[in-house]
Amino acid sequence: MVSTKPIQLASVRQQAYDLKVFNHHIYEYKKGVRSLILTTEKSIYRKPIENRLTKEKISYAIQDVDKDKINVFFGAKKCIDVIKTFIHKKLNELSPEQDFILGTLLGYNKEAQCDRYLSQIKKNSANKKAVK
Repeated sequence: MVSTKPIQLASVRQQAYDLKVFNHHIYEYKKGVRSLILTTEKSIYRKPIENRLTKEKISYAIQDVDKDKINVFFGAKKCIDVIKTFIHKKLNELSPEQDFILGTLLGYNKEAQCDRYLSQIKKNSANKKAVK
């Protein structure tokens, strides 16, 4: 006899365990701890993640990392609108300005972000001079 039930991708217990960090980030967002969150999750959970964020009325954008992983950005709509302007790029391909914006929106240390930005600008400038 063939079952007509859809194949379960992961047990409920395994999904709860795998999405523990994601669920904690939702808690932090709703408490106002952060205005933007980035979490990398297993791609098999894309639908449950989208369903949860939609149910919670939280703006989000999802970026494929590879066949097994996704980056999930969620939080304030204005932050997500900014992220959507460069989500088509892999994170390691962002311009120094985009990298700075992302780090700042994620709440990273502002001085460290400035140092990182200046370092990237200096590196890019040296690379351009080496090419000439």
